[in-house]
Amino acid sequence: MKKLITAALPLAFAAAALAPAPALAGSAEGKLQVKVLGTGVLPDGKIVEVKKDPLGLTTGAQTKANDNYVPTLAVEYFLTPNVSAETICCFTQHHVSGVGALAPATNIVDHVLVLPATLTLKYHLPMGGGIKPYVGAGPSMFLIFGEKPGSSITGLGVTKVKMSNEVGFALQAGVDIPVNDKGLGVSIDAKKYFQDTTAHFYAGNAEVLTTKHSLDPWVVSAGLAYRF
Repeated sequence: MKKLITAALPLAFAAAALAPAPALAGSAEGKLQVKVLGTGVLPDGKIVEVKKDPLGLTTGAQTKANDNYVPTLAVEYFLTPNVSAETICCFTQHHVSGVGALAPATNIVDHVLVLPATLTLKYHLPMGGGIKPYVGAGPSMFLIFGEKPGSSITGLGVTKVKMSNEVGFALQAGVDIPVNDKGLGVSIDAKKYFQDTTAHFYAGNAEVLTTKHSLDPWVVSAGLAYRF
């Protein structure tokens, strides 16, 4: 939680500075809500299918992607008092390491930059005191940039790695808690993604290994919300 708060602080201060602006007069019943959040991205990264491995490199091998903590921005539009659509914006960076028989390989894929494009439709359950728990679901696509072969495999002749962008699905649950009647509140949110990617490893122009990975991250957030 300390990492989430640290990640959210710069955006939270910016939101607090903007909140009093007359053009953004807050309202607990406004159509638009903006959230600045500290977010933990907790992926899996395991191999779920080996598509090409002529040298048997993956025998007894498994992989894992590391966790990361980043600031995020969510924008939500209320279609009705209880139904909204939300999208998020953030980049998160990860690397892939080995486990099991691959445990000595501490850096297989490096600098994996992910933009988790997500659109969820949410239903809010109104409760006393303005507290609104919600559930949601919707499509996602992880756009992956900048991936590079890590130091554990460049010595084996791997010169390039490419990870595919694929469509997935996200489930969501959380709660919005009002701080005042001017639209300011606190938000706690959790998403579970069901998302795969295929990693293509090259030595020069030859593809020497192809593996499908389950990313399936939990994305857990907490921060400030402003509705207007």
